[in-house]
Amino acid sequence: MTFRNTSLDRRRVLAGAATLASVAGTSRVAVAQQSPAFAPAPGSWRTYEITTTVTLDGAGAPAQAWIPVPGFADDSWIKPGETTMVFTGGEAAIARDAKSGATMVHAKFGTAPVQSIQVISRFSGRDRAVALGGATAASLSDEQRKLYTSATELLRLDGIVRETAQRIVAGAATDADKARRIYEWIVDNTFRDPKTRGCGTGDVESMLKTGNLSGKCADLNALFVGLARAAGLPARDLYGIRVGPSAFGYRSLGANSATVTKAQHCRAEVFLAGAGWLPVDPADVRKVVLEEPPGNLALTDAKVLAARKALFGAWETNWL
Repeated sequence: MTFRNTSLDRRRVLAGAATLASVAGTSRVAVAQQSPAFAPAPGSWRTYEITTTVTLDGAGAPAQAWIPVPGFADDSWIKPGETTMVFTGGEAAIARDAKSGATMVHAKFGTAPVQSIQVISRFSGRDRAVALGGATAASLSDEQRKLYTSATELLRLDGIVRETAQRIVAGAATDADKARRIYEWIVDNTFRDPKTRGCGTGDVESMLKTGNLSGKCADLNALFVGLARAAGLPARDLYGIRVGPSAFGYRSLGANSATVTKAQHCRAEVFLAGAGWLPVDPADVRKVVLEEPPGNLALTDAKVLAARKALFGAWETNWL
């Protein structure tokens, strides 16, 4: 899987996506090293092109593939664009999961010796920051509120999950205070485990029962979602992929190559009256602690403090 930032000069893009990514990442890091400031805020829109290629080699039984494409839309920070497909053999069509709204290409392959599909998608994004105590009229329907406060197979909300949530938010005066307390508790009590397979499984109850509060983004941000729901707050995971380097110089928080096959990242949101969907990412704070050079930073390090402050209410949208 590769990306191109098509906001840049078209001739430079066509010269090679890998070189483009390297140059862009180096120049931005050099500037950002002068200050640990990490403060995403809405600004100019950037357009990205993502190419995903799936190839089946050798004849065999019929096969299927589901390839994620941009589908989630919020005009304040992300806009899906056109998706096109080129395939050899088989057939493909856009599909959408009715419950989550996740959009994908559903490809069906036969038994030909070599079959492939190339999916090319565009989307536009800009950095996001949501102020608490605002006056937005955003609201949830009863159906949405039920969906985003309900338990799932891996987000069980009773027993130790509810007990932990109630202990964390005890005495909180507002929903915003509850969300903040859960966020800070996760940053203080979890850690990123580089040995975790993929992005993790997000089994919140198991994490709390075993006391092993480690993992990657799908574990730590699912822990935020589970605890928030158990405290009565609508919350949800958003699964995606990093598609560009960090403009703030955080090497750990960007895709630093044009090949983004392993750049998957899960984020989280909590719905608050007056603010709407508030972006949070405690997992990325722990990623900064572990991976930001020179590595194993203290929670009091300036780059950690800046990320911790910003990632309750803001995201850098070098991410789909």
